[in-house]
Amino acid sequence: MTALAVQTVRRARVTGRARGLSVSVVLAAVAFVLFCLSISIGDFRVPLADVVPAIFGAGDPAAQFIVGELRLPRALAAVLVGAAFGLSGALFQTLARNPLASPDFIGITSGASLAAVFGIVVLHASGNTIVVAAFLGALTSAAAIYVLAWKRGLSSYRLVLVGIGVAAAVDAGTAYLLTKARIYDVQSAVVWLTGSLNGRTWEDIRPLALAMVVLVPATLLLAPSLRLLMLGDETAAGLGLRVERSRLLLVLLAVTLTALATAAAGPVEFVALLAAPIARRLVGSPLALVPAALVGAVLVLGADVLAREALPTTALPVGVVTGIIGAPYLLWLLARSNRIGTGG
Repeated sequence: MTALAVQTVRRARVTGRARGLSVSVVLAAVAFVLFCLSISIGDFRVPLADVVPAIFGAGDPAAQFIVGELRLPRALAAVLVGAAFGLSGALFQTLARNPLASPDFIGITSGASLAAVFGIVVLHASGNTIVVAAFLGALTSAAAIYVLAWKRGLSSYRLVLVGIGVAAAVDAGTAYLLTKARIYDVQSAVVWLTGSLNGRTWEDIRPLALAMVVLVPATLLLAPSLRLLMLGDETAAGLGLRVERSRLLLVLLAVTLTALATAAAGPVEFVALLAAPIARRLVGSPLALVPAALVGAVLVLGADVLAREALPTTALPVGVVTGIIGAPYLLWLLARSNRIGTGG
């Protein structure tokens, strides 16, 4: 019986890995199609067949310039921002064991937004200064939430409730800054707060791209620790895991991903909330980090395409579209949690 049980578990693991790999390949293919479509559309249409050659400097010179200088940075920003939000959402929700524990709602993006708005309307900063400000704001907000929510351990309910409270306080600070700022600065800040990929350049995405090269492998290296934490703190400690150290490292990774993504495109709502649950359902596993990152990329790429094509004369901020997509899911999640009497 023991040998049969071991064989059954091994077979289930192989099947799960195969399904995860298949889902990841399909999601990557969808993301690639949307990536090419995002580059193709615009006032000057680039045929889909010419997109890849133009990326590598071949074909029509006009298409090369439009693709390389104007549209490729925006499309790459959508991929990186979506992947970062998706991965950070998966980390937060898994650590808290709560689908509402998304950086959108527990104050992380709010902290980044307050610091970034302060930089825009008070310091009149731009570029890398906004990136640094957003990162420091998110880190400060996360530290405050972690300290306030800690009480002989980290309860998921306490984390969510404290996070919501911190987010409300921080959002009030952001609103105060907007009421005191000049109208031109307010306009720039509001567009940023909505979440937008308009006008993204290589300078805007370079910090996030370089960070993702480090953060994604680091997250995958810590995935075994995250799996042990899913079993509960006592079980994880019994298996030899340094629980608080591992949790702190994972939280720091999630906060950094959120901060840099927010700095690059603003607080694009609901991507972090949606990506992980969708990925888990597709993979059939409680932990799906790579699929969550790919789902996030697909969501932002698809939302950006819709934002640019939905209205014939107006290009909407990408955050408007993700908000329209995410709001019904949030209402369903709250209704379901209320019906079954749990946190999700």
